[in-house]
Amino acid sequence: MPEISRFFGIVIAIYYKEHQPAHFHAKYENQTGVFSIADLKLIEGNLSKRVISLVLEWAFENRDELMENWELAMAKKPLQKIPPLV
Repeated sequence: MPEISRFFGIVIAIYYKEHQPAHFHAKYENQTGVFSIADLKLIEGNLSKRVISLVLEWAFENRDELMENWELAMAKKPLQKIPPLV
């Protein structure tokens, strides 16, 4: 899994073989979700409200870095780590 960040037990990843729209994956325990980068909303999956809030707080702070990583993934280039939410 191409992990780009990890915080409070939440793992954030962007996969190389993906489809539009630009998005990232969040995993927490047995819960998973997919978030669009453009409008930062949950577009697929089932995460608790608490986890969604933490992921969105982190994503708002790192939207540009998320889009850069999306573009790297689409070009099959190594992804850059993004600092965790603290």
